[in-house]
Amino acid sequence: MKKLTLALAVCATLASAAASAEVRINGFASIVAGKTLDSDATLYGYDDEISFKEESMFALQLSADLQEKLTATAQIVASGENNYDAEFEWAYLTYEFNDGLQLSAGKMRAPFYKYSDFLDVGYAYRWVRTPQSVYSLDFSTYEGLSLLHTSQLGDWDSSVQVVYGSFDDEAGGARTILDDFAGVNWSVSRDWFSARAGYFVADTSVVLSDTSELKGLVDLLSASGFGDQADSIDIDGDRGTFLALGMSVDYNNILVDAEFTKLSQDDNVLPDESQYYVSVGYRLDDTTIHFTYEDNDDSNGASDYDQLPQIPMLNAAVNGAFASMTAKSNVYTIGARYDFHPSAAFKIDLSRFKDKVSDTETDVLSVGVDLVF
Repeated sequence: MKKLTLALAVCATLASAAASAEVRINGFASIVAGKTLDSDATLYGYDDEISFKEESMFALQLSADLQEKLTATAQIVASGENNYDAEFEWAYLTYEFNDGLQLSAGKMRAPFYKYSDFLDVGYAYRWVRTPQSVYSLDFSTYEGLSLLHTSQLGDWDSSVQVVYGSFDDEAGGARTILDDFAGVNWSVSRDWFSARAGYFVADTSVVLSDTSELKGLVDLLSASGFGDQADSIDIDGDRGTFLALGMSVDYNNILVDAEFTKLSQDDNVLPDESQYYVSVGYRLDDTTIHFTYEDNDDSNGASDYDQLPQIPMLNAAVNGAFASMTAKSNVYTIGARYDFHPSAAFKIDLSRFKDKVSDTETDVLSVGVDLVF
C-alpha cells in the first residue's frame, strides 16, 4: 500500500507541474492467463490450474520536459506476480547535449537484449512473453549512467550506448550485488534489417541466506580448513561477463528474430550459460502467426571434484553443488497475435519445454491481451 501511495503521489506531483513543464503520461497493460497441460508440472510460474496472476501487469510511464534539454522519466509497474504493488521500474534524468548525444542518470533498464526497453510492454512484440531461455537474467535494471550516441554510417542508422553503474537487490531468490557494472551496446539498422551486439562486465556477489544448503557447504569447508575450496564455490566479488548478439528482419510480411547470449562467471559455483532463440513469423493483415525455437545450456565445466580424497563426503557435497547448477533445455513455441484494436492485441502461445537433464516435457498454454493507452 505504501508503494502504491508513493506512486500516486509522484503521478500527482508530475501532473501538477504541467503549468511549467510538458508532462506526457503513457500507459500499458497485459492481462494474461495460463496453465500447464501436465499435472504436477510447473512452467513460467504456472501449474495445471488457470492463473491470471503470474504475467498480468499494469504500468504508467511519465516523462516531463523540464526545458533546457533536460527531461525526467519514471515508469511505475504493478504486476500480478507482486500482488499488484506499484514499484518504480525506472526513474532517471536525461540531458541532451545535441540531437545525437544524451546522458542519463538514475535507475534505468540494462540494455542486455533487443527488447530490453520493452520488456514490460507486451504490445511491442508478437509473443505472450519474450523467449525465456535467452531473457533469463534475474534482474533487468541498474542504477548509474548511460551515454547514448546516435548517428548515420552511410545508409545505416547507428546507436551506441555505454553504461556504468551497480545493482543491489533481490534477484533469483537471493540478494545479488553487481559492482562496477559496465558495458557497451551497439545497434545498426537499414531498411528491413537490424543487428546488435553488446558486452557487459561486473563484479558479482550473491548473499546467501543462512538456511541455504550452499551457504552451509561454504561454511563447512571454511571451518574445516579448506578455504581455497570454499572460495571456488562462494560467489563473492567474482568477475562476470555477458555477451549478446542479435538480428532482426522485417521484410514485407516476413519476420525473423534471433538472439544469442553467453554469461560467464569466474571462480564460483555459477555455471557458464549459453542461450539462443530463432523466431519466424508471417503477417496476414491484422494477424501474425509465429514459431520459435529456444535452446539453453548451463554448465560449469567442472569435472568430478576430488581435491579432498580423504573426505569423500565433502567431495560428494561439492560435486552435488556444481551438478545442481547444470541445466540443458529447449523450448518450442507456436502462437498467433491478432490486432483487433489500434491499441490492443490478443495473443495465444503454446510452448513445449523439454528438460534434457531430467528427460521430461512440460506444455503451457498462455492467452493474453496487451494494450497501450
